[in-house]
Amino acid sequence: MPAQPTQNKPMFYPLHHFVLLPAALVLTLYSIRRYLAVAGDDSEVSRLWFTVMLLAIVGFGTLVMLRQHYALTLQDRLIRLEVRQRYFEITGQSLRPLEAQLELKQLLALRFAGDDELPGLVQAAIREKLSSKDIQARIQDFHFDHMRV
Repeated sequence: MPAQPTQNKPMFYPLHHFVLLPAALVLTLYSIRRYLAVAGDDSEVSRLWFTVMLLAIVGFGTLVMLRQHYALTLQDRLIRLEVRQRYFEITGQSLRPLEAQLELKQLLALRFAGDDELPGLVQAAIREKLSSKDIQARIQDFHFDHMRV
């Protein structure tokens, strides 16, 4: 049986992946090269290239660190699914109808609750509009997430 083509393709942000990141890399490498050529001179040109090099390195580092944002967004999505699954396994009911009444921060805090506490904490979070810190303070059987990036 031939493989079915998929509709999902790798997600790229063209401006980030194909414009800004390559341009920042080129600017960083070029400014380092230019600064090294004039390093040691006590002149305006060496100070200018040092500044350009420093800004290029910081800018490139910032663009590279944006991938941390992508990882955290994905983890938040996975945590939402994990809490849904655990709630269903414990109660036999879907969490989706209640999810609209919960903020993402509340769901992220609920993942630390033990199985016995989760249904009650979900109801309390909705009823009392608990913050994520209030939810964590009420957890008796705390399960820390060691795999969060």
